[in-house]
Amino acid sequence: MTLEIIVFVLAILFGMILYWSESKSNRVYRWINHLTHNEDIQMKADNRKGFFHLQPFIWRLVYLTLLFVVVGAVVSFATPINAFYIQYFVSAIVGTLIGTYLAGLIVFASEKTKKEALVEAYEKGKESVEDLVEDVKDRFEPEVIETKQPSQKNISEAPKKSARDRFKDKGMIK
Repeated sequence: MTLEIIVFVLAILFGMILYWSESKSNRVYRWINHLTHNEDIQMKADNRKGFFHLQPFIWRLVYLTLLFVVVGAVVSFATPINAFYIQYFVSAIVGTLIGTYLAGLIVFASEKTKKEALVEAYEKGKESVEDLVEDVKDRFEPEVIETKQPSQKNISEAPKKSARDRFKDKGMIK
């Protein structure tokens, strides 16, 4: 059990190193792409995709399994000790997958913390807050409706009726 944990931790570190090195330079992937594809469908020079970098989960799993099958075959044929058991194989694959995703988070975070990206995020957030403030003002501030109030002169000129007379006019009192 301890050896499996050691293999797992080392595989995580191995996955991080693989992802980081491939994010810097994908020469091996580009070389294989050059060998297997004709000139029309080869990778462009600015394409950063590699075996692990910018690949979906299933392709990472396939490439890692192939890598560890080749390593396992070399170890079992080259040495008389056949110590490449299935639990170490699975621990190495899972650990390396986890390592590639952890490295992806670290590389992604370092790309997003550049000054230009932070300034852009600040400006976008500032615009969003201004839009929100305007929306809140529009919804919750009462609209001032200007109504023409009769001036004091009109009120004093009109003859005042008593409440009794108004009720009589409405027919409420006889």
